[in-house]
Formats: sequence, structure tokens, C-alpha cells
Amino acid sequence: MSYRIVEVRTSAELRKFIAFPDRLYKDCPQYVPALHSDQRKSLTKASPLEYCEHRMWMVMDGRTVVGRICGMINPRYNERYGTKRARFGWFDTINDLEVARLLIDTATAWAKERGMDEIHGPLYYNTMGKQGMLVEGFENIPQFNTLYNYDYYPRLIEALGFEKECDWIQYRIDLSAPLPEKVERMARLVRERYGFQIGNLDRLKKDRRMVRKFFEVYNESFASSVYNFIPFTDAEIEEEAASSMPFISEKTSTVVLDSDGKLAAFGILFPSISRALQKAHGRLLPFGWIHLLRALHHYETIDLMVNGAVPKWQNTGVSAIYHSIMAEKAAANGSRWAISNPQIETNSAVNIWSSYQHELFMRRRCYVKKID
Repeated sequence: MSYRIVEVRTSAELRKFIAFPDRLYKDCPQYVPALHSDQRKSLTKASPLEYCEHRMWMVMDGRTVVGRICGMINPRYNERYGTKRARFGWFDTINDLEVARLLIDTATAWAKERGMDEIHGPLYYNTMGKQGMLVEGFENIPQFNTLYNYDYYPRLIEALGFEKECDWIQYRIDLSAPLPEKVERMARLVRERYGFQIGNLDRLKKDRRMVRKFFEVYNESFASSVYNFIPFTDAEIEEEAASSMPFISEKTSTVVLDSDGKLAAFGILFPSISRALQKAHGRLLPFGWIHLLRALHHYETIDLMVNGAVPKWQNTGVSAIYHSIMAEKAAANGSRWAISNPQIETNSAVNIWSSYQHELFMRRRCYVKKID
């Protein structure tokens, strides 16, 4: 084959870049397409681009796209961790080592020109975006905010000299089983001891100061416990609040307040919208929005998006409270399954699922390689 690399510069090229996975995965029943409008915003107007560098390339076979990649440099990450790393994302390719090599070599050469000495991925600009190459669980349909890839991807990337940096794991929890008694007991004891109370999410969403505090707590909660975490900037907080808060519902999610009425912990859940996105085929119009709207009121499978606690209340057992409340809500909604959010395999927080009836759902990997 005679392949050539093309940098994405025009709007037409960007459309091809975004649309490529639609064709690559058209016969894959597990693939969940992202909305094209969201992808365009992420690649051109997302708040992390105020401080991140990024470039995009495609591999062409004649006039046909056969691979794509985005190279990124996050200076706040490098400063925080004392590294000179680039990252890659939006990595998709046909099953051809030559195509994969062209993509990786191009992104690596750009990173080297920018003074970087390592490259890792697949990642997003910051911690909240899709990250991690799927290495187990190819038979399952992923959450809407996670990546899916064919099983040949890891073989290609490892053939190009990448090694494992870390793994994120997810579990599928059987909600038909009762909440473990020790979790219920811990929830009662912790509430009595510290005076925790359940907050009103609908009221929180209307209070701009509380919304901001929510994301400040998010920053504080994960600053020391989440691998490769990058705290949100003010602009990122505003962007994330605008995109996610309208969909957070009292019907599924929970906030815990301390005895002074201040935010102590949270558990955010969404009804799964993965199948709705499959039906939408990457577009809200003309009928994609209908599928999504219906999915938001269907609770058979719920996605555990994010949970955490203010540093002051970490390691007190406060997580048992929102686990208990979320279990009550899941039962009231008739939910059958919960899919945990991706968690680093070395994080002790994953041990909570050992108390539940659960099974491994997916494993994703971040790869890293030194730049020669």
C-alpha cells in the first residue's frame, strides 16, 4: 500500500477526521459513537486548549482515511509531575502496522521537536476526557464517556515499542443482590458519629456557588488519589458545569453534607445512554435527541460516573453513606446493573466492589514510550 500522512488543517479535513470511526466501526455492535458536534468542540474550542498544544493527522490511502491521531502537550501536567511528556489520543486505525507506525511516528516526531522525551496515551487533554486503550472486555458495550477499540489495537501499539504505564478497571455490579450488610452498618455508624446529612441536588444545581464548590471539591478529592490527575482550571470548571449539571438528577445521584451544611461527599450516576448514542449515529438531528431523551428516563443500567469526598472526610467511611443512598435509589428505579467508572487498578477505592456481587467489565491501559 502507498499511504501518506496528512495534517488536519481545514474544516473539511476535520470532518473526515471526526467521521472516520463511523466507517471503521460500522459493523461493530459494541462501538458507541461520540456526537460529532461534541467532537468538533473538543478538537477546536475545548477549554483545555487555552493552555494545551495539539495537532491532528490522518493517514490516507488514496482519498480514503485509514487512520487518525491527535498529538497533545499539556504543560500543566508536565509542570505538576516534573516530566516532558506528550500524549496521544483520537487514535484509530485499520489493522495495519504500517498505518499505526505512520501515525505514532508523526506524533512522536512533533513531540520531539517540542522538546518532549516521552509520549503516552491514549489520553485526553485533561483527566475528565476519554482515556485508556481497551485490553479486556471487548464483548461489552462501553459507557458513553469511555473509549472502545478493536482487539488488534494493543498488539499494534505494543509492536511499536510501547509499554504499560497503568490500567483502569471497571466492574459490572449486580443490583438485584441486596446491599452488603457491612456497608449499611457502616453508613449508619458514620452518619451518627459525624452528623452527615443528605443534600438536595436540585437545590445545589440552582446555586452557582455550590456548583463551583462541587467542582472545587472534585479537584481536592482527586488531587492526591487519582493517577496523572490534573486539577481543573476555572474555565474547565465552567465548561464541565455547563455540560454535565443539567443531566445530574436527584433520582439517581447523591450529595452528602457535613453537620455545617457543607459539601462532604458525592456520588454521581447517569442512566446509560450508550445504546441511545448507537441509534443516534453521532448526530442529534434529526432524531438522535429523541433516543437520548428516552434513555435518560430508562434505568435498567446505570453508569457510576464519579464519586469522591472532601479530603477532610476521606477515610472516615463516608463513602458507605452515598453507596447506601444510591442503592436505595437504584432499587426504587428498578435498576438491574451498575457499571463502575474506570478506576486505577492500584487505587484502594476499587476494593469497595469486593463487597458486592460483581464481575470485571472492562480493562483499559495507558501506554508509554521513550522518545529516542
